[in-house]
Amino acid sequence: MILTDQQILAEIEKGTIVIEPYDRSCLGTNSYDVHLGQYLSTYRDEVLDARKHNEIDTFEIPETEGFVLQPGKLYLGVTQEYTETHATVPFLEGKSSVGRLGIDIHATAGKGDVGFCNHWTLEISVSMPVRVYRHMPIGQLIYFMVQGNVNTFYNRKLNAKYNDRTDRPVESMMWKNNW
Repeated sequence: MILTDQQILAEIEKGTIVIEPYDRSCLGTNSYDVHLGQYLSTYRDEVLDARKHNEIDTFEIPETEGFVLQPGKLYLGVTQEYTETHATVPFLEGKSSVGRLGIDIHATAGKGDVGFCNHWTLEISVSMPVRVYRHMPIGQLIYFMVQGNVNTFYNRKLNAKYNDRTDRPVESMMWKNNW
């Protein structure tokens, strides 16, 4: 089941959903709108290697003129909002208005875990050049009920790779996996 606006508000009041900054006008019928943070990152290397640490360069989106994203390039962005989810499963989806500009905000990582506590890193790609701005609406969080007990919340997993709180995009940590 997807939480409605009333259920999201109830979870916020209980502290099982945390959104900072929170703006009541961003609460939709069954989702919460999130915004593009001030940072974007790009990988340094043209060829990425899943077995090594691929380093990124991070830069600020200019305040007034924004930044033009180019096709064929992967950008890592970040949500302005820091979120915590302690009793539901959060899903991040792009807003339809963003999709209609040819912007995809995630390649595969739209689902969060119970216990995820951080800003969301976005895997941004575009189908044509498009100018984006910090603080523009970029996506929406949808919350699903969990059935059953959780053994290990994400923020308590010893091998969780994305627990360090940051308002900057985080590169792939695939290289930390044992395979």
